[in-house]
Amino acid sequence: MSNDFTSRKIIHVDMDAFYASVEQLDNPELRGKPIAVGGSSKRGVVAAASYEARKFGVHSAMSSVLAVRNCPELIFVKARFDRYKEISSQIRAIFFEYTDLVEPLSLDEAYLDVTNNKKGNPSATLIAEEIRARILEETGLNASAGISINKFIAKVASDFNKPNGQKTVNPEEVIPFLEELDIRKFYGVGKVTAEKMYKLGIFTGKDLKTKSLDYLETNFGKSGSYYYHIVRGIHNSEVKPHRTPKSVGAERTFNKNLSSEVFMLERLEHIATELEKRLKKSNLAGKTVTLKIKYSDFTLNTRSKTLSYFISGKSIILETSRELLYQEELQNSVRLLGISITNLNTEKNITPTDKVMVQLKFEF
Repeated sequence: MSNDFTSRKIIHVDMDAFYASVEQLDNPELRGKPIAVGGSSKRGVVAAASYEARKFGVHSAMSSVLAVRNCPELIFVKARFDRYKEISSQIRAIFFEYTDLVEPLSLDEAYLDVTNNKKGNPSATLIAEEIRARILEETGLNASAGISINKFIAKVASDFNKPNGQKTVNPEEVIPFLEELDIRKFYGVGKVTAEKMYKLGIFTGKDLKTKSLDYLETNFGKSGSYYYHIVRGIHNSEVKPHRTPKSVGAERTFNKNLSSEVFMLERLEHIATELEKRLKKSNLAGKTVTLKIKYSDFTLNTRSKTLSYFISGKSIILETSRELLYQEELQNSVRLLGISITNLNTEKNITPTDKVMVQLKFEF
């Protein structure tokens, strides 16, 4: 591990069941009951679940039908994102009292670099305790935290003593901590990857550490290098206060599966209209258009096309999406369509010539 990075003090703060907790906070009748934020219709999806609901196996991204099957007493509550954003702003204001190096990941979690903090407190553990106490006092909500030398370990640690807890992994504890860690708890290792690792005899960090860089890259591609380094405590990514978006997208799940491409084109026009609004609101454009198709059997298909210029207008987005739709024959009826734009016009990607093209292609 590099000495330059082992001296860092990084906190990952993660609100406990944030959306569901806000609903229980604002409506006392929901406290202590299993609730899910999201739609209760047959096509609905759970956006968040209270801890009472999680005991029954209800979790985010689960279909509402399955959620009710697991927990018949489940109470569905409609999402109120304006309220969640309001409280998220309060929480971030607390973060900035301690450091300007705050990297939000979403409304309910963020990284903080408190190596050199505004309070002059040398203990990141005590800072995390103080921040959590402030959040509870000012919002009435609980937060958990992980503290360590880098973002990866801090994020993993924040899950250890949830809800309403925290865990510190000191520099000398990093390697033993990672070696004992179940591979499923490694941030960045999803269900499919974990199953593949199991088949290769990799169950813990210690098992992962025995594999060479070549072996991991052969079996996991570009991710192999990431796995090789994180299990050794090497993750040098800095806390970035201004995160540059990598993509902008919009999608729709339909009440009834679509089998006609005519109806799909109609839906794609609505999606392209929404995507245009989001791009222009953020003053963004991109070169790569990706069409996302989720079939009725939940299999996913994506098709992409990269243009030679930046786009943000609905007409070109729709034209390219239509082309991608007809690129391959549909395998089944469709339950979801989505369009995303990547390869955005950030300073990293843009050239002087591109800047002129952006002005031409923006359709204000």
